[in-house]
Amino acid sequence: MCQTIKKTSFHNIEFFKRGKVRDIYDLKDKYLIVSTDRISSFDVVFPTAIPKKGEVLTKLSKFWFDWTKDIVKNHLITTDIDKFPEELDTYRDSLINRSMLVKKAKPIPIECVVRGYLAGSGWKEYKESQSICDIKLPEGLKESDKLPEPIFTPATKEEAGHDVNVTEDFIKKEIGEEIVNKIKNISIEIYKKASEYAKSKGIIIADTKFEFGKINDEIILIDEILTPDSSRFWPEDEYEPGKSQNSFDKQFVRDYLETLDWDKTPPAPELPAEIVKKTTQKYLQALKFLTGEETAL
Repeated sequence: MCQTIKKTSFHNIEFFKRGKVRDIYDLKDKYLIVSTDRISSFDVVFPTAIPKKGEVLTKLSKFWFDWTKDIVKNHLITTDIDKFPEELDTYRDSLINRSMLVKKAKPIPIECVVRGYLAGSGWKEYKESQSICDIKLPEGLKESDKLPEPIFTPATKEEAGHDVNVTEDFIKKEIGEEIVNKIKNISIEIYKKASEYAKSKGIIIADTKFEFGKINDEIILIDEILTPDSSRFWPEDEYEPGKSQNSFDKQFVRDYLETLDWDKTPPAPELPAEIVKKTTQKYLQALKFLTGEETAL
């Protein structure tokens, strides 16, 4: 199994922030984002890293950022480390294939979730109320059923703990109707276009989330986009409504964790070798299906 990177520490550049998966550095006029091989589930970061995970997140995000820029601008400057500032040369081995330079944007503190299928927390909420985030849905839907139309179900962006599903009206009161309408329309447009493309490659995008920011009042796409960390990817040839689906994302890890006697609070348990290996394989499968790129372990 190849080397993993759990954490970076670059001493001659300014550290900005460490997220669940990404380490971010401040290069004055831009940010350096490094996607590590950390994995989180239930908002807890695990001590076990997933080989190649950071590379898959970066390569898929670059692919989708390029592919969706006709819909909305994004923060990506480059993933080519030969174009990185000279002071980063020392860290090439830690940066190659897993880092990007991005524009500085002021984040809009909302997770823009789009659901095309009934799964996860949406399925749980539907069983209780026949709705998701106050959006009424038809009676009699089964788990993993395709929805009549994709729906926008936002969540708060929490620095710690679980993000919270909220209504569209709630976020309109928080950040303004005009902004919400714009990011909702962009999110659904990207989801529809990406879903059509993914289906042509044998993958169903059940749901996904986007994040946006502002540069000089212009809304742009930030963070990651349509990766196995931010989306549910299902193999189309195995799709069968009425149950949970096999996937090319970290739902596989969640399913394993549900079998443990663990209360979903830190500290997280170590992941066994077979779970780590299968998770890496699923991430690499998603990359290959969607972009055609094969990456060996």
